[in-house]
Amino acid sequence: MIKKMKQRTFDQALADLRSHGFDVSEMVPVAGAGGPEREAAIRKNGCGAVLIQQADGFAALSAQPGVLLGGEIARLVDRGYQKFFKTSKLEVPATAAHLKAVHDFTEELKLATGSVSLYNESLGTVSDRYLYDRVKGRDLPESQRPVRPWDALTEGR
Repeated sequence: MIKKMKQRTFDQALADLRSHGFDVSEMVPVAGAGGPEREAAIRKNGCGAVLIQQADGFAALSAQPGVLLGGEIARLVDRGYQKFFKTSKLEVPATAAHLKAVHDFTEELKLATGSVSLYNESLGTVSDRYLYDRVKGRDLPESQRPVRPWDALTEGR
């Protein structure tokens, strides 16, 4: 039988996260920016996320959680051959330890906030962006596509 998770209010979620060893610090949102009224930075075991209060009072993640690098939450980028964690200033290859930490952090965070935990996301870490070099430019018309190295060899360029 499917057990429905009870979604928690923003304050309930923060209290539950604190009781489970998360470092929770409320942030002051920018006035007049049209964003959420309340936000909180959540950190644990080198990972971080931002939790927001929705209009109905419930807690929700503002973006996918990630590893903390240089004080920023790094986003996971999949380049086909390897995954990387990228911030505005740096990019580092993702290790198995990084991926496991983010996966465990995300699952624990979803459980504490009452968010839906999808089966495919429970199997492993989900990337924020997928940048495969072999599909880059496929949406452009044929005449505007860049010449790929393997095509240049057959055309004698």
